[in-house]
Amino acid sequence: MADEQSEVPDSTAVRVALWRAMHVRVDSPPHVIEDEIGLRLAAPDEGWRRRPDMDPRGTSGFRAAIVARARFIEDLVAEQAGHGVAQYVVLGAGLDTFAQRRPEIAARLRVFEIDQPGTQSWKRRRLIELGYGIPDWLRLVPVDFEAGADWWEQLSDAGFDPDRPTVVACTGVTMYLTKDATAATLRRLALLAPGSTLAMTFMLPAALVDDADRPALEATEPQARAAGTPFISFYAPQEMLALARDAGFKDVHHVSGTVLAARYFADRTDGLRPSSGEDLLLATT
Repeated sequence: MADEQSEVPDSTAVRVALWRAMHVRVDSPPHVIEDEIGLRLAAPDEGWRRRPDMDPRGTSGFRAAIVARARFIEDLVAEQAGHGVAQYVVLGAGLDTFAQRRPEIAARLRVFEIDQPGTQSWKRRRLIELGYGIPDWLRLVPVDFEAGADWWEQLSDAGFDPDRPTVVACTGVTMYLTKDATAATLRRLALLAPGSTLAMTFMLPAALVDDADRPALEATEPQARAAGTPFISFYAPQEMLALARDAGFKDVHHVSGTVLAARYFADRTDGLRPSSGEDLLLATT
């Protein structure tokens, strides 16, 4: 059992949750996604909006990119649930709140959230404290990645059926993993039942990032390193597509940040746009 000190969410996961709440609080409607539940879970200090990484203008591109990828994933899950897919796996779930915000969809699925034991213990406690509880269709799956635990085995123990089509989301994770670890994850996921779908984000090399966004991206690298979560791996789109094909996925597609910007921000008049630097792999078995 994780002790009290380790029962805390990852600082990166908290930042993502706060950016999602900032989108609701400082950006003009229509909001790409409405999520203040993550803020309630995190319960930061009163002055959280004065944090440097919460600067409304300076971090607007990152904030927009976070809500764009979240909306894309949720649209995908809703679409697949409509086609009868009944399992949804979130790798590196952090403070994901899909189950709490979209119960009309989530309750039709079995949702598996995978993360470190300390994060999962903390999240379980906070969901109960806030009155959301843990419905039977939501499985919080603790996996001690640092100790080399087998997440696939833990997932199966939690009731996952590998013979049923599944949607898997893995966002904000691959930059912290070695390329060998990501390739191994892809090979495991390519064994999912036919009709399964994976959405996985990856960071672009600096040379492929828009000139206007490059300084901000480069500034985050030493911050990530200081926080103990250094960026390890970057991928050109074709490299990520090749990894997925080699792993055994039947169809692979690159979804660029530009595509997400056009889909979710085209009609905005406030200038809010996602920063470049993170794209998506969409792969099916």
